[in-house]
Amino acid sequence: MLDVTIMAIMAGMGFVAAFIDSVVGGGGLISVPTLMWAGLPMLNVLGTNKIASCMGACAGFLTYLRSGTLDRKILRVMFPLAFIGSIFGVLTVRQIPPDFLRPLVVVMLIVIAIYSVAKKNWGANTVVRVSHKNYLLGVILIFALGFYDGFFGPGTGSFMLFLYLTMGYGFLGAAANARAANFASNLAAAIIFAGLGLVNFAYALPMGVGMIIGAHFGAKMAISKGATYVRPLFIGMTVILIGKQLLELFK
Repeated sequence: MLDVTIMAIMAGMGFVAAFIDSVVGGGGLISVPTLMWAGLPMLNVLGTNKIASCMGACAGFLTYLRSGTLDRKILRVMFPLAFIGSIFGVLTVRQIPPDFLRPLVVVMLIVIAIYSVAKKNWGANTVVRVSHKNYLLGVILIFALGFYDGFFGPGTGSFMLFLYLTMGYGFLGAAANARAANFASNLAAAIIFAGLGLVNFAYALPMGVGMIIGAHFGAKMAISKGATYVRPLFIGMTVILIGKQLLELFK
C-alpha cells in the first residue's frame, strides 16, 4: 500500500504533466522524473508512465472530441496508424537501444522551434486546407511518429502537433488531432508494457487519476483560449525539450 503522501505527489505531478501534455505534449518531462524519484527500474518507469499517460491522453482526447475540435474523418485513418506504429516501436526497442536517436531529436526540435518563431501567423487559421499531398505525408509520418513514441518517445506530442500544423490545421485543431494520435500511440505502448509485466499499477493509478483531471482542464483551456494560448506554450515546451535532450546528450 502506498503512503498517502506518495499518492498525492503522484497525482499532483500527474495533473501538471497532463495539463501541459494535453495541449502541446512534453508531459513526460514531469511524469518520468517523478517515477524515477520513486525508485522504479527504468523499464518499469517507462511502462508505468505509459499507463498513466494513456489515462490522461484518453481524457484529453474525449474533451476535444466532445468540443467538435477534432477532424473525425482524418481521425479514423490516423488513430489506427499511430496505434500500429507504436506496437512495432515497443517491440523494436527491446532489441535495439534507442539512445542513438537523441542527437537527431535535438536537431529536429531546434528546427521546429526556429520555424515556429519565424512564422508568426502560422497556425492562426481556423479554416482547414489539407491538400492531397499533405494528407499522404501525414499518413506516412503519423505511422513513423507512432513507431517513434513506442521506440523512444521524447517530444512525440510536439512532433505530432507540428505535423498537423504542416498539413494545414490551425494550432487548436493541430493540438486536438495530435492528442488523438498520441492517445493511440500511448494506448498501444501501454498494452504491450502491461503484457510484459513492466507496469507498477500502485504508482500508475494515482498518477493516472491526476492525469485525467489535468488533461481535461488543459484541453478545456486550449479550446477556450485558442491559438493565442497554444502557440507560445508549444514554443516554450519545445525549447525546454531541447534543453532536456542536450543535457542527456552531454552528461
